Amino acid sequence: MKSIAENIQNVVKDIEGYERLYERGHGSVALLGASKTQSVEAIIQAYQAGVRHFGENYLQEALEKQPLLAQASVQDITWHYIGPIQSRKARDIAEHFDWVHSVDRLKVAQKLSSHRGIDKAPLQVCIQVNISDDPDKSGVTVEQIVPLAQQIQALPGLELRGLMTLPRAEQTLPAQRVLFKLLAQQFKQLQQQMPQIDTLSMGMSQDMEAAIAEGATFVRIGTGIFGSRKPKTN
Repeated sequence: MKSIAENIQNVVKDIEGYERLYERGHGSVALLGASKTQSVEAIIQAYQAGVRHFGENYLQEALEKQPLLAQASVQDITWHYIGPIQSRKARDIAEHFDWVHSVDRLKVAQKLSSHRGIDKAPLQVCIQVNISDDPDKSGVTVEQIVPLAQQIQALPGLELRGLMTLPRAEQTLPAQRVLFKLLAQQFKQLQQQMPQIDTLSMGMSQDMEAAIAEGATFVRIGTGIFGSRKPKTN
């Protein structure tokens, strides 16, 4: 079994290879370690191997891990919230994360805005888009992107950075690229109205190549770094 450090080395090599293959600029795709259900020790290993961006889906789990990592002198992590957001948890998310990738309604954005302290840098946010119209997945429709983006842009304490998606699973590279291309098209249209938009959060371990081919700037990698996910116990 390969170590976390070896896995990261391989993932980074793959990312760089896809950047070259699809004529993306070197360093244009950032690695986001999807660390839900992973131990503090595993995150430290990933950190020591060079990962600085970590994404969490479960708020309580993240709040337990963050101070333990700080005590271990792992203090320059950029924390991304990448899971569904319940309104009652917006305060803690706004206070303890740097990015939120999963904003899918105005009410959540308003709560994040109201709880982001004026002493903190703006919370970086992405709108989650249900690009495959999957009833089992969160996210706005394509038609809802621009109205929600305009509403978020008007809120204090938030900085709208781009779009995120978690499309339905497809088994072939061409099929995976179709869905990511749809989001990339929406992203480019949004950029025409909002030039500060620069982030496409899409692609995981099984469809990273397709996402990079279509313009991803963050790929969210869990299994490729940490191995098979452990079941959530709380």
